[in-house]
Amino acid sequence: MALFNHVSFDEHEQVVFCNDKESGLKAIIAIHNTNLGPAVGGCRMWNYDSDDEALTDVLRLSRGMTYKNALAGLTMGGGKSVILADPKTTDREALFRAFGRCIHTLGGKYFSAEDVGVTTADIMIAHEETPYMAGLEGKSGDPSPYTALGTYLGIKAAVKHQRGLDSLKGLKISVQGVGHVGYYLCKHLHEEGAELIVTDIHQASLDKVATEFGATVVAPQDIYTQDVDVYAPCALGATINDTTIPLLKATIVAGCANNQLAEVRHGETLKDMGILYAPDYVINAGGIINVSFESDYDAAKSTQKVEEIYNTLLKIFSQADAENRTTGDVADDMARAIINGAK
Repeated sequence: MALFNHVSFDEHEQVVFCNDKESGLKAIIAIHNTNLGPAVGGCRMWNYDSDDEALTDVLRLSRGMTYKNALAGLTMGGGKSVILADPKTTDREALFRAFGRCIHTLGGKYFSAEDVGVTTADIMIAHEETPYMAGLEGKSGDPSPYTALGTYLGIKAAVKHQRGLDSLKGLKISVQGVGHVGYYLCKHLHEEGAELIVTDIHQASLDKVATEFGATVVAPQDIYTQDVDVYAPCALGATINDTTIPLLKATIVAGCANNQLAEVRHGETLKDMGILYAPDYVINAGGIINVSFESDYDAAKSTQKVEEIYNTLLKIFSQADAENRTTGDVADDMARAIINGAK
């Protein structure tokens, strides 16, 4: 498993491989950049098919956190961690204690938090072993509602830019993944009068949004072909790829999943098709923004900061149009300017 010549290695400052025989912990921590401050980014627990798949994921995610934190105006660097395990495991106490001890060895260079497959309860277990955890119960807590709020506002920004509309009423929006963040996103969209088409691998989650929000449920493989205005990827990444792009009927891709594009070139493909793409690390920054208020938590101030995502995206969309570039390229350049300026 190569690292320095890995396709997703992007001058990462540090990559740590954690192994604890007693608990069974196998984890990777990637610190991408700390120019703006200590690296902050959640921990994902997933049953990866291979070690290389896990490494690719954590490298891409940590880079995304650097750019996300920069464009959100936070004094945080970018990092991420992954635990190679079944997220349905019930033997979590020893696992997350070991994870906390691993985090502690970095001496505050990286702060972790919850992500896919990890709960705030897990984070509290790890916190018993180290102070370098974020998104704690009793403080900022579950970031999901704030990620959903930012994503909802990002969808509104995309619709405003492309169609000049201030409301989502009557628009058809497909949501792929209706777990924690996806559920809250559906709530916002439903309350504004959008028509929802959803999919997920968990039937209970689908039943909930169908009952509460009148959402139409489709099979996972059918979500791409829906005749909708907006496709919102809110599950795992890389759902925008060579196979799915030709199937899309949506003219906007705007969701809360990380690393939505399988490859950078897919951003150009979307542009050529006239599909407006909201860069994932910009639109889904609400959760980390909320975490940034942890030390002196104020929900109102956090919400106000999350609301800035709307104008940030409008700026990116307008500049991309003016320069005939992809929205991803424009966002990357904006982020790099902020990061390099902090050296």
